[in-house]
Amino acid sequence: MIAAIVLALAGAGAAWWADRSAGRRDAAVRAALAASTAAAQAIFSYDYRSFDTSVANGRSFVTGGFADEYGQTTAALKNTAVAEKAVVRAAVSAAGVVSATRDRVELLLFLNQYRRNANIDGEKVDQNRVVITMVPVRGDWKVTAASAI
Repeated sequence: MIAAIVLALAGAGAAWWADRSAGRRDAAVRAALAASTAAAQAIFSYDYRSFDTSVANGRSFVTGGFADEYGQTTAALKNTAVAEKAVVRAAVSAAGVVSATRDRVELLLFLNQYRRNANIDGEKVDQNRVVITMVPVRGDWKVTAASAI
């Protein structure tokens, strides 16, 4: 009888822990999804007329090694963007969860980039799929990795 009670309590404890962990994971997913649109729009958009401001805005959404990568990529892009008078505006059309824990969420974003520059007539649309990894940093969800697929 005591063994049955102990087993029942252990089972209830395990169920409670699993439910609590799932709740934390679900909260992380909601927070990361909420932050992902603004982050992607900032990271993948720029305007040659205010390039440094565009990059500074993008930097506010990145962390870790990806912040260094973002800085290097945008520094290399600046001269071309200015010379070609490039304007790129990113918009997330859909997002889904690839994997999630309470402190790391990987998302698949369907990202349209509307671009104009001196070398093309009108506006072109590039439809991209990007996987981003987000982590919490002092209460905000930041991008720690991004890769096009």
